[in-house]
Amino acid sequence: MDNPNAKRLNKFIADSGYCSRREADRLIEEGRVLVDGRPGALGDKVLPGMSVTVDGHSLTGESEKVYLLLNKPRGIVCTADPREPMNVVDYIGHPARVFPVGRLDKDSEGLLMLTSDGEIVNRMLRAAGGHEKEYEVTIDRPVTRDFVDKMMAGVPILDTVTLPCKVRRTGERSFNIILVQGLNRQIRRMCEALGANVTHLRRIRIMNLRLGSLKPGEWRDLTPAELGALMKQL
Repeated sequence: MDNPNAKRLNKFIADSGYCSRREADRLIEEGRVLVDGRPGALGDKVLPGMSVTVDGHSLTGESEKVYLLLNKPRGIVCTADPREPMNVVDYIGHPARVFPVGRLDKDSEGLLMLTSDGEIVNRMLRAAGGHEKEYEVTIDRPVTRDFVDKMMAGVPILDTVTLPCKVRRTGERSFNIILVQGLNRQIRRMCEALGANVTHLRRIRIMNLRLGSLKPGEWRDLTPAELGALMKQL
């Protein structure tokens, strides 16, 4: 019978705040994780008192969870990789080891969540096909009724057709869009497929989390009410 205090290695790493479970699996596969001095394997269990290190950095099983909202400026990259000089983790300089939840491309700005809680990352990724993300977009041509209708119905990109979405014209060359999908550079690719280029893109909402009055580069902690409402949706 399994020891009730045992924890899967990837979950132990995520609970320590080091990274998400998905990233932990990659580190384990690359041989960068040692358990009691020996290379860890996918599926290994960690018992109390066992030593776990990643690249020589010793981990503990639990840490106080941190949940942040950032208004990411253009030019900042949504990665925790220190090899990227404009990585978002170094940019905010938070004392806890946090990492971004999801992506917001380098040329875009707006709402980005960062956390030390690897479990919530997995729960949000599992719910990725159903939760809403809202954006303000400006393009280099007029936003016509035909453009809006085609964006809403689905656009062929990346060997697929995007899911139906909500689109509302907000100005001669601007619109608001709500997606329940997260393809790579999706909005930019959708616009390009319809003959337009995005000149400005800002994310203003992720599920119940809103950008509000945060200025570019500013960040804050989630409120208990925001976190509670978020958890109920996952």
